[in-house]
Amino acid sequence: MDFPCQGGVWSSLIDVVALRSLVEDPNLVESVGRAQEALLVEGIVIGRDTAGDETAQTVEAWRDRALQAEQRVAELSEHVAVLSRILFGQSSERSGTGGSSAKDAESGPEGDSDVNGDQQPAGAGGKARPGSGRGQQRGEPGHGRRDYSNVQTREVVHDVPAEQRCCDRCGLMFEALGSETSDRIDWTVTITRVVHRRLRYRRACSCPGPRTVTAPPALEPVAKGMFTAGFLARLLYDKYVRGLPVQRVVRGLGAEGFDVAAGTLCGALRSVAALLEPVATAIVARNAAATHAHADETTWRVFAEVEGKTGHRWWLWVFLACDTVVFTMDQTRSASVLDRHFGIDRGAGVLAEGRRLVLSTDFYTAYQSLARVEGVDPLWCFAHIRRYFIRAGDAHVQLRIWRDQWVARISVLYLAHKAMAATEPGTGEYTRASTDFDQALQVIDTTRQEQAQIYSLHPAAKKVLATLDREWDGLVRHRDFPDIDLDNNSAERALRTPVVGRKNYYGSNAEWAAHLAARVWTITATAERNGLEPLAYLTEILTACGTTRGKPLQGPTLERLLPWNRDPAGPGSRDHDPPQLPDAVPAEPTSQGP
Repeated sequence: MDFPCQGGVWSSLIDVVALRSLVEDPNLVESVGRAQEALLVEGIVIGRDTAGDETAQTVEAWRDRALQAEQRVAELSEHVAVLSRILFGQSSERSGTGGSSAKDAESGPEGDSDVNGDQQPAGAGGKARPGSGRGQQRGEPGHGRRDYSNVQTREVVHDVPAEQRCCDRCGLMFEALGSETSDRIDWTVTITRVVHRRLRYRRACSCPGPRTVTAPPALEPVAKGMFTAGFLARLLYDKYVRGLPVQRVVRGLGAEGFDVAAGTLCGALRSVAALLEPVATAIVARNAAATHAHADETTWRVFAEVEGKTGHRWWLWVFLACDTVVFTMDQTRSASVLDRHFGIDRGAGVLAEGRRLVLSTDFYTAYQSLARVEGVDPLWCFAHIRRYFIRAGDAHVQLRIWRDQWVARISVLYLAHKAMAATEPGTGEYTRASTDFDQALQVIDTTRQEQAQIYSLHPAAKKVLATLDREWDGLVRHRDFPDIDLDNNSAERALRTPVVGRKNYYGSNAEWAAHLAARVWTITATAERNGLEPLAYLTEILTACGTTRGKPLQGPTLERLLPWNRDPAGPGSRDHDPPQLPDAVPAEPTSQGP
């Protein structure tokens, strides 16, 4: 999926203001009609002076041009309505107001909807309440006071001056009565220059053996590198998780007293790319073997000349499984990316023997081609089809009631699916929810077939229904997988972090940087999916690389660090402090001969 903030949509938005002044003119249609009448009169006048056949052909040609102009105006009106909504309007995915601002599929299963598609989130006592603002709501249970005891603590004692701790009349000292304690949170960023001094010793006797010994070297994830594992981990975190451009990182370091060149930081990023590869490769292998995955894609710019590649537009793919998230940077948007990742033999048209894959995606043709592969069950996204109905209502006022009715039908489907997910199979509640889900699907199926037969239906509505009919098999297949989400929103949400980076620094200036970005997102997103803090996890990986003298991890050390082998409640989790960094390799002292 390509987000609205990238590519052709933004280039179209440049003309939105001008188009709105033209297309939204209430006199535009009337002006076109007057032009038709004038053309017809002109044709009649011409007919008085020319042959009848030539006059008829001229009038017909002008009528065709007027009709084409009307069709073009209608197309522009539809585009302007959609683009204006994207740029200026409220998101249909979050708003709790009615009509086209009803919750979109991205939050579809999270709230009730009335017949108009308005979001009605459940309030206290299960009662519906109108759309509310963010933050703590009156009458709702709170989360309680947060516990900050895990934060590094520094105690400051404030004492009463000595002359005030005695009686001003007799001079007798006061007795201690305890203390009053209050907490304050301080935010301090410290750039530290760590000097590793390796002590050396010389033998004072004449016994045989090495004459001198030297303390073991400090941990260095990058041999003879300038930065520690903690610095490199934070650099990766700021650049790719927080989405900060390198120049902004340089400015932040400068504010803390560390003047460093942007090129130095870029060199540090490149030096750690190979160290992260084994972890990312293990995550990719586990993800590719999953039985169910979500997939999506968005554009990414790589401002480098690559042989065989025209232009700078690349594609960032995401594959999300139960405990792994994989980002892949590729030059194309073709199905070959899917084939390589999941090991699909396109020639034979099958997966590996005995394997089955359920893939939740949108309607893009690369995903549709997987429907012809034996062993692959594609599930299409109900959120996308819902957006088509909403956009049709945005573009055409006369379709808004029709749109709201379809939004309500899909909302009923989401509610039934949510009820199924909240109950145990085999219970009465699950049976009732399953029946409601089947009925909601049946209502959508019956309604789409009936409305498709209406000759006078608006062309925009027919277009949406045609899409629904064409993709119905992949949509109704959700009946066979009731425990899987109805939409592909989880994959779209996984792309948010890269999209923030794309907005801030536009892309990558080198091919290695693009692949490093995908590698870091793979590791950090998988860490989050397993309950680990990304910054602490990156620090731990790079620290472990220091014990191997800057070589990539392998064997038991690698297996022990993989996110799914970790204890979510252990060190490096979101509930604990980052791991402490040792200062030196636990090894035997080096010795030198005479």
